[in-house]
Amino acid sequence: MAMEDQPDSTVAATAATAAEKRESGACIDRQPDTALHHPSGLIHTGGRGGRTAAAGIRVLKRNMKRNGSRGCMTRKTRFGSRERDWLKSDTQRGCVCLYGATVDPQLPASGPQASSTPQPDLQLVLCSTSTTVEEMCVQRDGQDLYVQLHGDLLRRLEPTERPLQMVYDYLAAMGYADPVRVQQEAANSDLSCLIRFYSERPVNADQQERTLLKGVFSVRKGKTQLHKWAERQVILCGTCLIVASVKDSLTGKMHILPLVGGKVEEVKRRQHCLMFSSAGSQAQTYFVNFDTLTDYQRWHRQASKVVSQTVSLVDLSCYSLEALPEYLFYSQDVTHLNLRHNFMNLPGPGGLLHLPRFSQLKSLNLSHNRLGVFPECVCEIRNLTELNLSCNNLRTVPVQIDNLQSLQTLSLDGNHLSSLPAELGGLSQLSSLGLSFNDFNHIPAVLQRLSAVDKLSMAGNQVVCLEVCTLLSMGHLKHIDLRLNGLRCVKSESPEPVNQLTHLDLRDNCLDSLDLTSVCNLETLSCQRNQLRALTISGFTLRMLHASYNRLSTVSVYPVPNQLTHLDLSQNLLEYLPDWVCDCKKIEMLDVTDNLLSELPSRLLNSLSLRKLLAGNNHLHRVPDLLDHVPLEVLDLQHNKLSELPESLFFKALNLKHLNASANALESIPPSGQSDESLSTLQEFYLTRNKLTEDCGALLVGHHNLRVLHIAYNQLLSFPASKLSKLELLEELNLSGNQLKSIPSTVSSCKKLHTLIAHSNHITVFPEILNLPEIKLVDLSYNQLTEIQLPDSLPPTLQELDLTGNSSLMLEHKTLNLFSHITTLKLDQKSTTTGDSQNASAPWSHGYSEMRGQRNKLCVSVLAIDRLGDSVEACYGIFDGDRNEEVPRLLQCTMGDVLCEEVQHSSIDSVYMSNTFLTSHRKLGMAGQKLGASALLCYIHHESSEPGGYLSVTVANVGTCQAVLCRDGRPVPLSKVYSLENCTEEMERVKLNKAIVTEDNKVSGVTCCSRLLGCSYLSPWVIPKPWVHTEPLSSHDDFLILGNRALFERVSYQEAVCTVQAVRDPRAAAKKLCSLAQSYGCKDNIGAVVVALNIAEDSCTCEAPVYTAEIRGPPPVPLSVSMTPAPSDTATLSSTSGVVSEFNSETSASELGSEAGSTASDEHPSSGAAPRPERRCSLHPSTTLCGIIVPSSVGLVSHMGVFQRQPSCVTFSSNHSDNGLDSDDETPLEGVISNGSKLEVEVDIHCCAFQLRSGAPESTKDTDLEKRGCDYPNGKMRRQNSVVVSTTNGCLLAVCGREIADLKKSPSTSSLFGKKLSNGSVVVPEDSHNLIEVALEAPKKKSGYFTAPAQQDPEDQLIVPPCLEQEVREQLKGQSPVVSGPSATSIPASLKDSGCDQPHPLPFAPNMVPGPGATPIIKQEVYDTAL
Repeated sequence: MAMEDQPDSTVAATAATAAEKRESGACIDRQPDTALHHPSGLIHTGGRGGRTAAAGIRVLKRNMKRNGSRGCMTRKTRFGSRERDWLKSDTQRGCVCLYGATVDPQLPASGPQASSTPQPDLQLVLCSTSTTVEEMCVQRDGQDLYVQLHGDLLRRLEPTERPLQMVYDYLAAMGYADPVRVQQEAANSDLSCLIRFYSERPVNADQQERTLLKGVFSVRKGKTQLHKWAERQVILCGTCLIVASVKDSLTGKMHILPLVGGKVEEVKRRQHCLMFSSAGSQAQTYFVNFDTLTDYQRWHRQASKVVSQTVSLVDLSCYSLEALPEYLFYSQDVTHLNLRHNFMNLPGPGGLLHLPRFSQLKSLNLSHNRLGVFPECVCEIRNLTELNLSCNNLRTVPVQIDNLQSLQTLSLDGNHLSSLPAELGGLSQLSSLGLSFNDFNHIPAVLQRLSAVDKLSMAGNQVVCLEVCTLLSMGHLKHIDLRLNGLRCVKSESPEPVNQLTHLDLRDNCLDSLDLTSVCNLETLSCQRNQLRALTISGFTLRMLHASYNRLSTVSVYPVPNQLTHLDLSQNLLEYLPDWVCDCKKIEMLDVTDNLLSELPSRLLNSLSLRKLLAGNNHLHRVPDLLDHVPLEVLDLQHNKLSELPESLFFKALNLKHLNASANALESIPPSGQSDESLSTLQEFYLTRNKLTEDCGALLVGHHNLRVLHIAYNQLLSFPASKLSKLELLEELNLSGNQLKSIPSTVSSCKKLHTLIAHSNHITVFPEILNLPEIKLVDLSYNQLTEIQLPDSLPPTLQELDLTGNSSLMLEHKTLNLFSHITTLKLDQKSTTTGDSQNASAPWSHGYSEMRGQRNKLCVSVLAIDRLGDSVEACYGIFDGDRNEEVPRLLQCTMGDVLCEEVQHSSIDSVYMSNTFLTSHRKLGMAGQKLGASALLCYIHHESSEPGGYLSVTVANVGTCQAVLCRDGRPVPLSKVYSLENCTEEMERVKLNKAIVTEDNKVSGVTCCSRLLGCSYLSPWVIPKPWVHTEPLSSHDDFLILGNRALFERVSYQEAVCTVQAVRDPRAAAKKLCSLAQSYGCKDNIGAVVVALNIAEDSCTCEAPVYTAEIRGPPPVPLSVSMTPAPSDTATLSSTSGVVSEFNSETSASELGSEAGSTASDEHPSSGAAPRPERRCSLHPSTTLCGIIVPSSVGLVSHMGVFQRQPSCVTFSSNHSDNGLDSDDETPLEGVISNGSKLEVEVDIHCCAFQLRSGAPESTKDTDLEKRGCDYPNGKMRRQNSVVVSTTNGCLLAVCGREIADLKKSPSTSSLFGKKLSNGSVVVPEDSHNLIEVALEAPKKKSGYFTAPAQQDPEDQLIVPPCLEQEVREQLKGQSPVVSGPSATSIPASLKDSGCDQPHPLPFAPNMVPGPGATPIIKQEVYDTAL
């Protein structure tokens, strides 16, 4: 093949013989660009009868090979070297993958059966961006090509369309900018989940069933026996059953049986027989006997849907139809036809030109059909009353529209219309006209004649100025929607009042003042999110006023609006409340949140109509007393400066059900009543972050109906036991952040309590709450618990138990077994050393918290890696799926991997961070087609311009997750909120792409975010391109805070910074942030990450070497966990102080993945001097391998830090391990955590990091040490020949040495050097292995974790108890040594670096240091990796 030197348009044919073969084994045809390659190696010419093939095209045909659950082709079988060179010579060249008709993108193969199932052929077409569909079809002797976006609809491509250019344009719209990267991504097989081409139209059996059913069956007419059974062609299409009069022929008379309102019943006397009956007094009946049960069920299911309809509706939406089935025209009773989201053609059989054949059609929906022109044939359907032609790229409306005299509703939204024909004014019955998201710059004059139109929808147009006087001639208009128009002025100089207008929507414009006094009958005005400084309106008939998110300092309404019921003035600059507000006699809801109010008028609070008052985030010092009984039900006074509440509040406001007084300076609360008997109906009481003492407990007794009580972060020393027992209806209790030493035992009287949160106290005794029948969540973290007294059985409702931060807590073996059914159990692992080596490994530490709130599932996930790669770097992220948990967990498992790969390809922060997001978006696969998530990623690294120099943090985000940096005590925002309400430029971009933004400011009613990872079916409106920002770090920077939308909606940046400053522990700080957000009224999932920074003046992370004193003996370890990642290789997983382990026991250990299986061991570190690792930066590299602690003559040092897992975690387990007890054991072995008869060890993916560097061979001293092995104090013997132990953030992992070379190829989110399965197991990376789809095929637990079935390992390791160690040692004498390390000459080839001849040093060598030169990074060619 001689493509390299030829231009794209003309590629000269070169002579080649059949014996000339390519590297991949396929033969080369004599026409270089027309060869069709088959696996068999046979030669096929690309054209027929000497027809010249299209220039610049080459078709390769291979069998599609499966790897796991992902369809892919290996590099060697895909392209040869010449083809790769040809592709790389021009970025406008590329590859188009053509799938066969039987490939179903919605049903990917998975599991072991996928690899054995023969797959259809996949054709790879090498072409250029100028290659058209017609040229490709000529080359491959095909008829048509089809394109499918996001696994959804299929569209036939036009002959002039260019497939490769379509892919390039799609990638450019996503956010890719580099042409080389675009070329690389275009050839990636993962892209087929976003855009896929078919050589034939795929067959969808389910679609055919819902569109048309037909067959030859035995049929009998009528209920009597006069008619005989006969074989007839039977068809079910639309609303009718069609029976032919002649067998196997449709040429004769057709019998039509309307089914709407009729019956379809089973005939019990005959097998697989149905009776179809029409409706009415002259109903006809047909009996149809089916041959198989499958046919019987299919017909019964479809016919039952038809007969259950009340109108003759045919719904063919989202079927990728180009024409209507011919049999549908027999259904002459059709009145409603829905053809939304198709690709209907005008001419041809079944085209839109035949729609007038439906004589009774009244409603027609043709929206989203890419018509391009208004179908004039529709104007011939005289009975049409409703017509929807939205989103069809229409630019004009034909004059024939006046034929539709019965038309009442016309929807033309989402087109390119800028004018309307005068003939439209002749539609006298037209009452609703939709013109939103078009190109109108004024209100069309034809509306003056449309006297029946009372609602005008013109949101998303280009109306810059509204002249109120023009509305005088449109006296019939009552509702006008002018949202999102860029409206800058409203001219109201009208000589006459505008009387007819009652509802006006001016949200999301650019108004700075608004005077609507001439609109004297206005009832509802919505003007949120403008720039209003002055607002003047008429109050004669005003009922609702929504003016939030402006700059209003005053609002003028005259006369007093006596009809006003709802008033929203939140997020403004009001320093006082206008007097007319207090005079409103019917006001029910008043929202003045986030203003500058210093007082509330007494008349307002004593209003006899006010039911809901929201006055939080102001400057209120007092609340006026209540003079009489008021109907107030909801009162929000949070974030003010109140020191007391009105004394008469609770016995004057007897209807008060919700009171939030959090974040004030309250020292007491008012009594619940004037006497011992209280009439209070209060149900929710929030008092968090005040100055309350235990005296308030007695005042809470009178609130017998209290269900939710938040009294966190006060000054409570105790809670009266006798008072708590009287709150029998209490469901949720939050006592966190106080100084409580115990929870009263009377809490057992609260039988309906389901949530108890009491973290950050001084509680020493576990409360008696495990007998409560409805308890679900118990959080007693960061207390002083020492033991737990448990009942014989736990309530089955208990789902989450958090006991982290209790350093003195001792748990027995039977206690852990009793906790086995709890979905989420969080415990501390105890420290085995006294050093703080973990804190010395990196100048930062992190903590995070995730709270479910009132949701049934947790849709927030956190990624935290304190040590990323081989240098002092870190990665932190937070992902919010809103209402889905799948996408956040998939991003959590893979995004760190992707970042590590992208950093190797580019040193420009905006490039590698953007590509990280775009690649992660692609890797979501099918899960990202319909689901999406907000994402934020923080990457702490050294500046590339100064290697080893100053540290910087690069932040990238999409959606509503946010990051803030604390610098000198002040917040520095690092992210950008991509929501339509907060980002004007994003709103303009979405409007430009003709998206429909609903009234709640959501794209197509789905999401308020304009940028997300996933939700690819909303492209190009919602894209994955992130905001990227880099901020240099210095000694003035204290910490980072990452949070989702729910957190920062309730907690401001400044309050978040002040909150974290007051708490030293980042884990406790993150938990406090989430608790505060809940107390401030958040009901959604909340996630927070706090990263404490310790940056030196010059950003250097070094410190002087410090050595710890000799350890005389191993300290007691109440709960130690050990694990070995592979058979015959063991390593100790030491526990550390403050280290958190969470055990999930909903699934037994045998159900969890064990690719890197685990084995129990109770071994302690050896005694002796333990050197403390030096903290080093890249300017001053360490002489030892930082981050890897190696068992040797010195003790195994464990790092202190954070090992925390809430429901975003990965689990390691083994199905080989027993429960740690031999038959003769009376007590459990230390370090063994049992779940029934299975061992369960969990490791957090947030906190693990591995490092491996090439270096010189180990010294003789070290080699001798390894040959002798390592003797531990308890006499146990450890096999060290191929084990690397790494500790980061308090978490120790072990990886087999024989796998390290393979694992190093791909960094994972936990920096494990290997492809990490969804359950956290480490596997050797394979070619074209897709992490996302591996996670997708793993079974999902109720708690949302991804787990994979355990697999038997043929080489399980024997665990020798200490008492038998000496005996085993003696028996092994004389045999081949078990603990000797392999010599340098016996190192397996897999451990040798492919980039140099020098083999890797032994992975456990203590002196593993970088060699004289850094190992070169071999950059693979574009098509070696992607194709």
